[in-house]
Amino acid sequence: MDPRTPVLVGVGTSHRPPDGSAGVEPLELMVEAALAAAGDAAGRHLLPRCGLVAVPEGNWTYPDAARLVADRVGAPDARTVRVDVGVPQHTPIAAAADRIRRGELDVALVVGGEAMASRLRAERSGGAVVRTEQPGAVPDERWSPQGELIADAEIQAGFWAPVEQYALIENARRAAEGWTLDEHLDDIAELWAAFNAVAATHPLADFAEPRTAEFLRSAGPGNRPLAFPYAKWHVAQWAVDQAGALLLCSADAARSAGVPIDRWVFPRVLVESSLSVSLSRRDRLDRWPAMGVLGRAAAAHLHRPLEAVEVVECYSCFPVAVRVQQRELGLDPAQVPTVTGGMTFSGGQFNNFTYQATAAVVQRLRADPGALGAVTTVSGLLTKPALAVWGATPPEEPALVADFAAGSAAATAVREVTGTASAPARVASFTVVFEGDEPVRVLVVADLPDGRRWVGVSHHLELRGRGLGEGLVGAEVMVAGRECGPA
Repeated sequence: MDPRTPVLVGVGTSHRPPDGSAGVEPLELMVEAALAAAGDAAGRHLLPRCGLVAVPEGNWTYPDAARLVADRVGAPDARTVRVDVGVPQHTPIAAAADRIRRGELDVALVVGGEAMASRLRAERSGGAVVRTEQPGAVPDERWSPQGELIADAEIQAGFWAPVEQYALIENARRAAEGWTLDEHLDDIAELWAAFNAVAATHPLADFAEPRTAEFLRSAGPGNRPLAFPYAKWHVAQWAVDQAGALLLCSADAARSAGVPIDRWVFPRVLVESSLSVSLSRRDRLDRWPAMGVLGRAAAAHLHRPLEAVEVVECYSCFPVAVRVQQRELGLDPAQVPTVTGGMTFSGGQFNNFTYQATAAVVQRLRADPGALGAVTTVSGLLTKPALAVWGATPPEEPALVADFAAGSAAATAVREVTGTASAPARVASFTVVFEGDEPVRVLVVADLPDGRRWVGVSHHLELRGRGLGEGLVGAEVMVAGRECGPA
């Protein structure tokens, strides 16, 4: 084996159950996860040799969280990276593997964590939020996203909440499938009930209480409406105290540190697309061509379809994210693509679920060395996809590590977007937004006669009612400025 072959040798998680116990800060969780990853590797002296510590930005205020982690785990010489929101959680994994392969470093730590449950409890009780100060700290590297995550017209229309944007994608999918409302709600409920059943088997799942398909089918008591058809238990639950860490090194470093061979897991595919196209600009709101590009590249490299990969964890911030990924990657929609239970029932950390997911998949691969495991990452509003495939046996060829932005751009048809118009238009998608239990407005994406796409709102009672029933996709509306009504 090439001594520069990148190897994942340690995975670690840290977790506090949502039982109202004493508060914790994200740094403490990240340090615990990093030390757990080092212990999982069973190799001595890896952390002191760490040349890179990368941490995705979260719901916390540390200017250089990676430095705090590095100092506390005994890696004071590590170069630190702050990964801003909008850069996929997958990116530091791929970057670390690539730098290891190129000989630029021997050991790397990727770690992320959130303590939103502790923070919310403290704020609600009037207590102090636990926080380590770090005045004047600056990371060695800061990676920021490029491109447009949300179009200006979407911001002006108030389309900024993820649950609203994903509901728009969900309703576009219903129309593309030709489903009735009942068929659509049944599909969502069956998928999420299957995820819930998996969560019941996952020891780190925070919300594994059994929930029936009937309960999950639509809004009701204990499942308040958010943006039609989504309710509380359709979305990622980010009020958790969880962290995850991945320890990567070269094969030579793993050998010299005495890491047992049964701990080694090899990247087979580490691909992503940095192309950023906001939702309303995409010609097809129900598809994600960039993920399809990644899936085809991965399948070609693996010499097998992704449907044949034995262990799969699809990023599961919303039901439609899972369904769209299954379609684009060629996965069987009858299979349940999770080993954790997903971000609704296991816990949906703001910006590091990929690491907990990878840790769970790695444990499965070590138990079944002949299997492959895939972990997907969603960044933004089905914006920047990523796909990792891992295996516990040495690969016959080097891992595919690449950014397929150019191929994704070629595969993604786009439209010009506006936030104001005066013309008839045909609805491309919509959602009805709630305040409490009351529907208050309709968010609308519609196609104008000149080919442009209009983004705006409607407060018209008729459109609200039709949106909650038969649906509005394909309906004609009359646009007047930033609002629309029945044609």
